[in-house]
Amino acid sequence: MYQHMNNSVYNFLYDSVVNTYLIEHCGLQPASSPQHGVVVHSHSDYFASISFPAVAELALRVNKLGKTSVTYEIGLFEKGIQDVRAVGEFIQVFVERSTGRPVASGMSLEMRRGLERIHVGDRAGAGSRAGAVTAKTTSKL
Repeated sequence: MYQHMNNSVYNFLYDSVVNTYLIEHCGLQPASSPQHGVVVHSHSDYFASISFPAVAELALRVNKLGKTSVTYEIGLFEKGIQDVRAVGEFIQVFVERSTGRPVASGMSLEMRRGLERIHVGDRAGAGSRAGAVTAKTTSKL
């Protein structure tokens, strides 16, 4: 046992906070929405470890919002500690469920409005909680 959270768990948490936001605030219904986001890029920068039984706090924001694409930044913090532990980035392209191709008319209005609520553009630095929605989850090894 390495005594730290495995890299794949970070990505699972990032994906979970993005999809939870899309379901709760953007009208996404994973099994039936006519369009859905496909991850076309992801990466993570690690600054410090987090390990069981720590509680992870994830902060989500949108840094770039295009016609069919969105760039998310996810900060992972350990509860009670100010400094960011890791920062992840996901880029999604919204595609038509029936064709798998980018939506010609762009993402749905409901999706765009939900994403605009957490869109910060260049107003905050990487790893800060400014303009972010916070979701909490327990990390497990």
